[in-house]
Amino acid sequence: MIPRRLLLLVGVAACGGADQPGELPATNGGPRGFEPPVATNPEAPVEYPLQLFDRQIEGTVVLRLFVDENGTVVPESTRIAEGSGHPALDSAALAGVSQMRFAPARNNGIPVATAFLQPIHFRHPVRESLVGEP
Repeated sequence: MIPRRLLLLVGVAACGGADQPGELPATNGGPRGFEPPVATNPEAPVEYPLQLFDRQIEGTVVLRLFVDENGTVVPESTRIAEGSGHPALDSAALAGVSQMRFAPARNNGIPVATAFLQPIHFRHPVRESLVGEP
């Protein structure tokens, strides 16, 4: 049996900093010298809800997180920026936030606090193997 935590692929990876709600995260074209937070968990801390996993229901949840200058997620700042359309997937993504670990964002090499968008991808391995097949 495949552990459901591993089925999130690389869904837990920082996307970059954003200064205002709704603003796109900074990427390679972002502020000079700015490095976004980087996820450091060896395994994705989010579990695929069993009832949706069994039915091969997939989705992506985009969380808005705030990480302080130590890389600690401030839980009360966590919001769903974009839901998956499945409340159980959204809840599972939120439930995993307390276990997420990050190296802090850096501005010119100095650790800084930042808000950013974090996608959580729920992908079923059986459906992945069917992609591109007739």
